[in-house]
Amino acid sequence: MMHFSCDLCGKQMAPGARGRYVIKMEVFAAHDPTELTEEDLDADHLDEISQVLADDETAAEEEIAPAYKKLRYDVCPTCHKKFLSDPLGREAANKFDFSEN
Repeated sequence: MMHFSCDLCGKQMAPGARGRYVIKMEVFAAHDPTELTEEDLDADHLDEISQVLADDETAAEEEIAPAYKKLRYDVCPTCHKKFLSDPLGREAANKFDFSEN
């Protein structure tokens, strides 16, 4: 028997019962196509390619975030309602109350 718990609050949820929601998200890099200009056509592409290859070698040493990621969360009805009202968590981020030192 499978057991489910809310990925936000930890509440136990019975499998097959009403009151379990699944949130699926896809995160990927945006790509905005650019127009070709006369400068693009006149550029020395061999120098640009060698620079890109050199940059790739140094970037391979650094940790890079994946360009595409799928996420899945199981949530209870209460957390589902909270998620729908503030999917990016902006309200929660504004609730920090720092003291003035």
